[in-house]
Amino acid sequence: MNIIDLNIITFFASFLNGYNITLCHSLSNLGTPADSMPSVHIALVGATGNLGPAILQALLAASFQTTVLTRVGSAHKVSVPAGSESLLKVQEVDYNSHDNLVSALETVDVVVSTLGFADLFSTQKKLIDASLKAKVSRFIPSEFGNDSANPLVRKLPLYGDKIKTQEYLEEKAAQNPGFSYTMCYNNSFLDWQLQIGFMVNLRDHSATLYDGGDVLFSATRLPTIGKAVVGVIQNLEATRNEHVYFHDIAITQNQLIDIAKRIDGKEWSTNVVSTAEVEEKSYEMLKSNDPKEVVNSALGFIARACWGAGYGGNFSEKLSNKLLGLSGMSIDDVEKLVREIIG
Repeated sequence: MNIIDLNIITFFASFLNGYNITLCHSLSNLGTPADSMPSVHIALVGATGNLGPAILQALLAASFQTTVLTRVGSAHKVSVPAGSESLLKVQEVDYNSHDNLVSALETVDVVVSTLGFADLFSTQKKLIDASLKAKVSRFIPSEFGNDSANPLVRKLPLYGDKIKTQEYLEEKAAQNPGFSYTMCYNNSFLDWQLQIGFMVNLRDHSATLYDGGDVLFSATRLPTIGKAVVGVIQNLEATRNEHVYFHDIAITQNQLIDIAKRIDGKEWSTNVVSTAEVEEKSYEMLKSNDPKEVVNSALGFIARACWGAGYGGNFSEKLSNKLLGLSGMSIDDVEKLVREIIG
């Protein structure tokens, strides 16, 4: 991980700086399917990031009444999909105003946060406190990535705010019987990260192979994450105070390269690195005053959590796909996706 492509740095910089989403959903009967739920109301905060649109699309496809909450003065505008005007409302909120957040969440039963890493615990704590005051029933925090419940992952500094959020939610759920949480994990973003060249670079035919490139890891497309969120909302009793794992497929970097070779026949340039060494370098880069170095350190910690032995990057033995209504992907499906990206 010596040279990171500029578009990867740009992507992760925006991700770390918090292109954010939170969604909230009002349910009267927490155990019934969405199509029989009365007065379902969802509030989605900051639906202008990379994951947000996929979640918003899934919510609207499930016919959830959705209010998008945007930060006061935000330059990012929410795009309202054609035909969904009757389901979607946009409302500005002030994250620093407890009363304003409580007012926005008064009719809400479920909050789902996909906030970025920047100030994550501070912002989510405000949302959790407001949710409790507003009598929200379920809070789904910003996980949607590596398994931060894994003891080794929990030692990596990148996940500190996620862990603080988990612990705060556990405390509040124990104190308030009507309040609960669900942690959602998808490990890597298959379509998104293939497009920016993080797993393997399909356009340059190059790859950094972590721990040899034959490590199976869970990979998930953005639309699947959206469907998983809907699945959690449709199964609130089964997912109450649970850690929920899902993916499209468990695959290796070398398998992705083999698929690409079958499509265009080109040779690849690869560099094998140890995730243990990547982690060590990431701690050093974290001390830098150079923003690019800090972003690179985040990439290193993510790589360690995704591919490192014992870090739990393969969810195959603990999937909730069936519960969430997810069909997953075959190798043929992955080949189709790779073909679309290569063009």
